[in-house]
Amino acid sequence: MATEIDPSTEVDPQTPDAEPQSVEAETAADTVTATAATTVKVTTGKLSARALIDEFEAAQLKSDLPEIYVGDTVKVGVRIREGNKERVQPYEGVVIAKRHGGLNQTITVRRIFQGIGVERVFMLHSPQVASVKVERRGKVRRAKLFYLRDRVGKATRVKQRFDR
Repeated sequence: MATEIDPSTEVDPQTPDAEPQSVEAETAADTVTATAATTVKVTTGKLSARALIDEFEAAQLKSDLPEIYVGDTVKVGVRIREGNKERVQPYEGVVIAKRHGGLNQTITVRRIFQGIGVERVFMLHSPQVASVKVERRGKVRRAKLFYLRDRVGKATRVKQRFDR
């Protein structure tokens, strides 16, 4: 009965103690360690649902918004459509709250109109918001200024901040 011997695993007759080892196995092991050291991210062209949503939201973000803090007096230009005409109406007041982040970032602006307090919530990255301008910086020590709702007259004033 004849036995076939694989030429890549032949034992060298001069070194009888050496174990049979494949030359191809050595190079394959070196290649595996080399590729493990340098990992390359391969993209297949398909995006996951989360990545697709993140990419869309990043494209919708406005880049020209100023830094807005709670206590600031801001003038928000709101787009108003009347029939087929469109105009921008300013709304000026004190920012009493900031919420969320990213595309869903909102500010709550409070103003006194004809002796009555009016609050509006604006989504900063909405197409309805034409512009936001900070008129003056306010010096406050709270994250939310809901206590201003209970104040009347001169008590609703916020000190001005000059360092920002």
